[in-house]
Amino acid sequence: MLIAFVVRLLQVQAVDASEYTAKAEKNRYLSRTLAAERGGITDRNGVDLAISVDANDITADPTLFTRKATRTGDAPEQAAALLGPILDEDTDELARKLRTKNTRYVVLARRQTPQVWTQIKDLKSALAEKAGRGGPANILAGVLQEPSSKRIYPNGELGAGILGWVNADGKGGGGIEQQLNGELSGKDGEIRYAQSGGRQVPTAGSTEKPAVAGSDVELTIDRDIQWAAQNAIARQVEKSEADRGYVIVQDNRTGEILAMANAPGFDPNDLSAADGDALHNWSLEDAYEPGSTAKVMSMAAVLEEGVATPATHVTVPNRLHRGDRLFRDDIDHPTWYLTLNGVLAKSSNIGTILATGQLGKTQQEANRVLHSYLRKFGIGGYTGLGLPGETKGILAPADQWSTSQQYTIPFGQGVSVNAMQAASVYSTIANGGVRVEPTLVRGTKGADGRFTPAPAPKKTRVVSAKTAKTLAQMLESVVDDEEGTGTKARIPGYRVAGKTGTANRVDPATGRYHGYTSSFAGFAPADNPRVTVYCAIQNATEGSYFGGQICGPVYKEVLEFALKTLQVPPTGNPAARLPVTFTP
Repeated sequence: MLIAFVVRLLQVQAVDASEYTAKAEKNRYLSRTLAAERGGITDRNGVDLAISVDANDITADPTLFTRKATRTGDAPEQAAALLGPILDEDTDELARKLRTKNTRYVVLARRQTPQVWTQIKDLKSALAEKAGRGGPANILAGVLQEPSSKRIYPNGELGAGILGWVNADGKGGGGIEQQLNGELSGKDGEIRYAQSGGRQVPTAGSTEKPAVAGSDVELTIDRDIQWAAQNAIARQVEKSEADRGYVIVQDNRTGEILAMANAPGFDPNDLSAADGDALHNWSLEDAYEPGSTAKVMSMAAVLEEGVATPATHVTVPNRLHRGDRLFRDDIDHPTWYLTLNGVLAKSSNIGTILATGQLGKTQQEANRVLHSYLRKFGIGGYTGLGLPGETKGILAPADQWSTSQQYTIPFGQGVSVNAMQAASVYSTIANGGVRVEPTLVRGTKGADGRFTPAPAPKKTRVVSAKTAKTLAQMLESVVDDEEGTGTKARIPGYRVAGKTGTANRVDPATGRYHGYTSSFAGFAPADNPRVTVYCAIQNATEGSYFGGQICGPVYKEVLEFALKTLQVPPTGNPAARLPVTFTP
């Protein structure tokens, strides 16, 4: 027997020593991830839009909930019953996690507040005290915590469509949070330490690979202008009992987006209370027919090609037969004797068809010319923002335009855009005919504190400076002239350029026309533009549905606020006052 013991001792201490040492190390040492602090998101002035605050991931070591460790067969169920109300988690699911085999690490709940961990810690201490007096084993001894962080949006719904949210796995689930998740999330670290009874042994040493914090992101958004835009569109959508609406404010000189507001919105702090349909950034994801706000592109083509001037006479009948359809304007009228400027000011569909028909010797040639200008304005392509879910709209090649499309596209039907594309068209005109690719990010600041500006936006000449100036004067007639359709957008002291739009709307549920898209677009000051504003409301069912009536006031309110916030003074120059009609 002595010989047998000696042989076994030699085997354990000499032959199999390394194997037993490895098993002991495996049971004694634990490693866990050190979560990197997620970078913050601010507006252009450094105001916090998304921040991360201290939190705790509540974890557990399932080996400390076995019958052997706790001297009871239902320790997981008892522990789950205690933890469920504190963590607001299903007790059956918690018990299942605590019974997990072949692991020493499970996550019970992520991103809990420090107060939650304090409750658990106090409960553990009370149970440990009872166990020390000879009571039952501490069934919460295996419950641990890891430092983590929780995403907070201090302004609630403000800019939620732009910002997005962070999901349960700590990854961006929409908007900037998703698009720039790599930059924001940083790189996790790792720590390996000795433990006993669910606690770290401080004298046993540990190895640590530190986490690298994520970069902070500075947006082009101005929080105050965003607030004004969001309030204005939310009130009008509610008043009109509409499906949704959006407002975009853009600095036409730089392409920077100052506001992108959607209504209804959602609070990213509480996604459980959000309507799933509201979790989209519809300013970029909604494709719709723009209607008369698109006429400015048709006029740009006509002026740039030199086939007409603002004073060119256009006789507009009450009905116009083209192709397989009989076209009309929004209202019945006697024959109008309009200038080209008047066609835009009174938003005449028939006048626009007649004007764009001069772009080529044949209708097919005119279609190709108009299509080329629509593409240069950015229609049918992505805006360059790169946000998830963006649509590039629908613009068929010119040789595929149907018989009716070749006459409806000039006045904004039969072609689809998103709101950012529509706003960019007006910023292009305001910027002297140069399209500046819209931007939402000004730059990032890394863990080293160094600020890296975003790449300069792409610039494209669309029309000449002369054509752009003429278009601005024509758009001013829409607002300034008594016969214009945009008189509700006037701002005392400022020269305002704008255009109304009221388009038949395709119901996404049926694919048929039902309801209207109401819109208003423009910029100010008309003779020295600084700010572009675009507003659209989908399917207004209460009161007026005309763009000038329901979007005009929103446009005015937001534009006026933006001009004051940016301290843009009136130019003081007299308006051009181009003629609207002519005497036959």
